[in-house]
Amino acid sequence: MATAPTAVRQPPWLTRYLSSASPATFTLIATAAAFSGYFCMYAFRKPFAAGSFEGESVAGVQLKIAFVVAQVIGYAASKFLAIKFVSELPRARRARVLIALIAFAQLALLGFGALPPGGKVLAMFLNGLPLGAVWGLVFAFLEGRRTSELLGAGLSMSYVIASGVVKSVGRALVQAGISEYWMPSLVGLAFLPAFLLCVYVLHCLPPPDDGDEQARSARAPMDGSARRGFYASYLGGLSALCGLYVVLTAYRDFRDNFALELWIELGHEDAPEMMTLSELPIAVVVMLALALIFRVTDNRRAFFLVHAMMAAGSILIGASTLAFMAGGLSGALWMVAVGAGLYLGYVPYGCVLFDRLMAMTRSIGTAVFMINVTDALGYAGSVSLLLYRNFGSPQLAYLDFFTTLSLWTAGLCTLGFAISAWYFARLRV
Repeated sequence: MATAPTAVRQPPWLTRYLSSASPATFTLIATAAAFSGYFCMYAFRKPFAAGSFEGESVAGVQLKIAFVVAQVIGYAASKFLAIKFVSELPRARRARVLIALIAFAQLALLGFGALPPGGKVLAMFLNGLPLGAVWGLVFAFLEGRRTSELLGAGLSMSYVIASGVVKSVGRALVQAGISEYWMPSLVGLAFLPAFLLCVYVLHCLPPPDDGDEQARSARAPMDGSARRGFYASYLGGLSALCGLYVVLTAYRDFRDNFALELWIELGHEDAPEMMTLSELPIAVVVMLALALIFRVTDNRRAFFLVHAMMAAGSILIGASTLAFMAGGLSGALWMVAVGAGLYLGYVPYGCVLFDRLMAMTRSIGTAVFMINVTDALGYAGSVSLLLYRNFGSPQLAYLDFFTTLSLWTAGLCTLGFAISAWYFARLRV
């Protein structure tokens, strides 16, 4: 007896459309979905930072610092887990996992509103625990393409802008009378429908084609052996880049989590608006810089151009801080300048740096592996800095602490990027 032929399942209509769409149309839709999706993730992560929680503490730790540390510990733990989990996850399961992670984070925000102070700290840990894997899952849809710089630049601009926007929304809700503890869950709920739509579009993106693989090398899941082998092959350079990212992440997280306090100490009581408006020129500067790298087809040349861009960002942090301390730069312009310098060094880690390294070395694997490694180590550094701020210099004003931190960051990162570039320049790949 003959068996009926198995029906071939057609891909979604959007996948079929994008498979035959022009490169410009594909790039526009993919960038919009990635940007908007990760932007929405920040609605579940950062609104609590718009609260001041003044005069409260738990176990001898200022309550806001306790919340920040708890969330960052969860976030860092997520990054360590994602080194294995995201690197090995098949493409077909990414969308479902993304939705499950965000649902878990939203439930934790509800707990943040309902629980007593000690329970709120636990809720922030649980909130951060799933969110650390979101970046790698989103970027996994974008890497390994000839347009990965443009796609990654669009994705990266989301967190440059989103943090300020969602904190502005959160602060506006608090000023309207919403409790600082219930405000984060309301912000997350408002962004949830848009997040779901973006995940659907990302799920429908067709995989890289033959031309992409020829230009950027094939991308595939990496098991433990492949991950260890890749890191061992470039041990010195990758270790230098990891160390640099620890410094950059700690600096970036302090500026981000205590933006409200920094702006107020600079004399801007209109902090909710400034937290958004100040980030817009930063996003433009970084987007233009990454777009220029897209035009470089030689992967080795592009890789070192990225190093030059990151080192220039470090120098900008140091030069603008010295100018601010000397009275030659206003507080608002200084915050924009150090933000631009920070993100010129920070953003390439999450998109173009390791994508170009994989292409330059013709390694078979996924850039998401090193993105998660650096992220995991970076957020561990962020926790250490926050604990030092609470116990080592609790009386120092946020602005004074941040000014000193800016000078150290500029010096360490400028030197570190030079060392990394020297290491990789010696390789014959």
